[in-house]
Amino acid sequence: MSNWRDQGLALAGVFQAAILVERLAKTGTAPAEQLETGVYSLFQQNPETTEDVYGGVEKVLPGLRGARQLLATRQHPEYTDCLRYVLSILYLQRQLAKKPDLLSIIGSRLEKAQVQAQHFGVGHENVFANLASIYSDTLSTFRFRIQVLGDFNYLQQERIASQIRTMLFAGVRSATLWRQLGGRRMHLLFQRKKLIQAMDALVSKYETVEH
Repeated sequence: MSNWRDQGLALAGVFQAAILVERLAKTGTAPAEQLETGVYSLFQQNPETTEDVYGGVEKVLPGLRGARQLLATRQHPEYTDCLRYVLSILYLQRQLAKKPDLLSIIGSRLEKAQVQAQHFGVGHENVFANLASIYSDTLSTFRFRIQVLGDFNYLQQERIASQIRTMLFAGVRSATLWRQLGGRRMHLLFQRKKLIQAMDALVSKYETVEH
């Protein structure tokens, strides 16, 4: 089933977003290119292929590596909260899927945000602030909210808080894609080997392209 490749890619998008949330919350920084990949993915509403959502497989290699290790061992010295964020994002996406009115609002606001991003660039703090406000006005209104743990000094900074909310938003975008490709939470338990094999193949094929 070649779909494991696409499922693995979409799941890597979720993991990459979760890893970035953890890094931002604990260190106050994250690689700009990876943050921009998350923003970019939010604007891809009608992609032709799964990799088009991210601008290429190489853009989610960090997520592929992190997902592969966390799925295999359930632990990673750097990412102690990542798996919790991933499961929370998947749950939040399921709740969102039941609310077509919110999905419609998100879609129209993302269109406006995309115009802003074309003007300022996907990495501009105004774009992060806008996307964070969409997340706050929609996904943050649910009874279930993702608890982000980290250094209070970073979490209270508006710029970092906006980046964290934007990456949670990007995680939900990838989770939506994962579901559309047939991904189910039970796959994380019962189909881990197939997902890890698909991710291994992607990493070994694209790792050489990265540099």
